[in-house]
This record gives sequence, C-alpha cells and structure tokens, in this order.
Amino acid sequence: MSESKKMSLTVKVLLGMALGIIVGLIINLTGLNAPGSFVNEYIVNGLFHVIGKMFVNALKMLVVPLVFFSLICGVCGIGDIRMLGRVGGKSFALYMLTTAIAIATAILIAATLGIGKGMNIATDAAFSGKDSPPLTQVLIDIIPKNPIHAMANGDMLPIIFFSILVGISMLMVGKKAKSFIEGAEIANEIMMKMVNIIMAVAPYAVFALIAKAVATLGLGLLASLAGYVGVLVGSLMFHLFITLMIILKIFSGLSPAMFLKKIRNVQVFAFSTASSNATIPVTMRTVTERFGVNNSVAAFTVPFGATINMDGTAIMQGVATVFIANVYDVPLGVGGYLTVILMSVLASIGTAGVPGVGLIMLSMVFTQVGLPVEGIGLVLGVDRLMDMIRTAVNVSGDATVSCIVAKSEGKMDVDVFNDPDAGIFDEEEITLDEIVEAEMKEVIEETHNK
Repeated sequence: MSESKKMSLTVKVLLGMALGIIVGLIINLTGLNAPGSFVNEYIVNGLFHVIGKMFVNALKMLVVPLVFFSLICGVCGIGDIRMLGRVGGKSFALYMLTTAIAIATAILIAATLGIGKGMNIATDAAFSGKDSPPLTQVLIDIIPKNPIHAMANGDMLPIIFFSILVGISMLMVGKKAKSFIEGAEIANEIMMKMVNIIMAVAPYAVFALIAKAVATLGLGLLASLAGYVGVLVGSLMFHLFITLMIILKIFSGLSPAMFLKKIRNVQVFAFSTASSNATIPVTMRTVTERFGVNNSVAAFTVPFGATINMDGTAIMQGVATVFIANVYDVPLGVGGYLTVILMSVLASIGTAGVPGVGLIMLSMVFTQVGLPVEGIGLVLGVDRLMDMIRTAVNVSGDATVSCIVAKSEGKMDVDVFNDPDAGIFDEEEITLDEIVEAEMKEVIEETHNK
C-alpha cells in the first residue's frame, strides 16, 4: 500500500491547512492579491472562493436532515423517555457553566495583563450595534409555526423541538410506526454515508478556505493589535486545553489526551468554516463513531450545543471588553465585570442561532456596562480570524459536554473512546461495490414489476 493511502484524513486536512496558510501568505505578502489583479479576481475570489463555499454549502446541506433523523432515532431508541429530560437538563447546565467559566477566565487574564492601557489605536472601521431578539421571543420561537420553514432556514432550536415531538409521537403510536422508525434509521445511516463522501474532499476544500482567508486578511492587522490577539488566543487555548479537559476528567473520568487526539479533525473543520452549525455533521460522526457516544445522546447534545454553546464567543467578549475599556480609559470595577459575565451567559441563550451572534452579543454587553459600541470597530479587522479560532473552541465544548452527559447516563462505549483507531475515516467506505449495485438494481426491478 502506498504512503498516500496510509495517510489518515486528519493528517491530510492538517496538510491542506498548512499549505493554505503558506500559499495565502505568499499571495498576501507579494501583493498578488491587489484589487483587480488576475490572482485576486480568478484565484483568491474565484477558484478558492468557489471551492470553499461549495464545501461549506455541502456540509450545511446535511445539517437539517441529519439532525432530524438522528433525533427521531435517538428518541425512539432511548429506552426511557425520562432520560431525555435528564440529558437536556445536564446539557443546558454544563453549557451555561462552561460559558460562565470561559468569560470569567478571559476577563481575569485580560485584566491581569492590562491590554489596551495607554494605546492610541486609530481605525477607519465603524460598527453600529444591532438589536437582538428578546429572550421571550427566543423562547416563543422554539415552537415553530411552520416546521418546514424552520428547516428551510436552518433554525436549530425549532428543528430540535419538532424532531423530539415527532419521535415521542411515534413511540405513542407503537408498533404501527415500526416501518416509519425503520425508515428513519435507514435515512440516518444514509446521511452518515453522505458525511463520509463530503469528508473525502475536505483536505482540498480546507486548503481553499484557509488560503483565501489568509490571502485576504494578511498579518498587518495582527501586528497592530498584537496585545489583543495574543491575549484572546491565549485565553482560548487555556480554555480548550486546561478548563475543558479538567471538566472532562472530573465529570467523566475520560482521558483528555485521547479526547484531544480524536477531536483534531472536528477542530480543523470548525476553524476552516468558522461555523458551528456547518460542522455539525463532522462533530456528530466523531462523537458517535470515534468517541462511542450513543446516538440517543449525541443527536440532542451536538445540535443543541452548536446553537447555544458560546465558550469561544464568551472569551472574545471578555477580552474585548477589557481591551476597549482600557483603550477608552473607562473603569469597570468588579461590579462591571460581574455584569459582563452575567450578560454574556444570558445573551448566549437570547441570541441563539442569530447570524453574527458574536458581535451582537458584544454590542449588548458594551451597552449594558457603558462602553462605546463604536469601539468594536477597533477589533473588527481581526474578528474573522478570531472567529475561526473560537469556533474550534466552541465545537470542542460541544463534544466535551456530549461525552460527559453520555457517560453519566451509561450511553457511552468507553472501549470505543479508548481505542485510538475506532471510527477512523476509511476511504474504502465511499467506494461502490458492484455486487451491491446489482442487488439494488434487482430490488428496483422487482418493485416496478409488482
């Protein structure tokens, strides 16, 4: 077997990301990305843009049917419907806990280092705050007026509610719903195969996404905001490698080293797409097949976490709040920082599923503590890159909570978790077997001849 065939998907994706960074830097530093140039028009915003967007769209295409069928199968196979309430309660509590710890840690680190003090940063960027929906409206919208409309828009909370309700109703119908349940199981398996197909092209798509981002953003802004960027990245890494791993170990007893080894693939996907929702198919596959979490738990915790888990976003809010307060010389005090923590936790629920959620939450926090909202313009330039990093932290939190909840409910195969090769992506899984093709042809012909 050749060396290329032995190379795992994770290694291929990491190589794609590394090459993307190198190519992007070359394009940016050499000025090849100048407006109107051939490279900028046809390579960066042409080829790279098209490949990257097609890949992200392909992932998003799978999200709604995957969540819908997985949740139906999860509810029907849960065995004890009361467990659903426990899974929901534990997931919500853990997501809120990790978010509160994340922002508290970020504020502590940023305040201790005093970033932004005495700085005179000029920017042409402007930011005007957008109103977020009130919490009452978010709660009302959990129940969809039209589930098809919710699915078309990709609104996770209404989709989760409707899917659970369908599953419970199927249990109430009983044996008469057997064929429907079997159909949902088959559909769920088909969706996971589609995930495998899309993952096969991931290294090339990740290369295109990263190359475009780096070629466009460059490193100039990072240098002018080095203090802010350094503290934000450091806080994100502290939360990922220290806080989440301590929580995982305390609440589940699972190995943080094994977790970090297996989650790398999901983190790279999240970093490349900068979207927790787009990463749901990859997260679901990793949590169930690599970590051994039962689908009855993962089907709820993963999409729920992608919607309300804001660990990375909360860290950004904490660091940005301290940074802007120091730049404008606005003292916040202990009371102000406690308000920021409380507001961020509440806002993570109130802005669930809203596009541009990070900046909306930040504008809400700034307004509450008396900071100028236009100060967000100072950090807008690097927000795209920071969004990529914090999304990787967010999905890591989703997987962490999924493992903890599954372990506590006895819905986790620990042997699968501890096996480094369990559920590893195999390109042979996406090949078509001639025997299977012949069997399917025979089935279709029999059906038509009846």
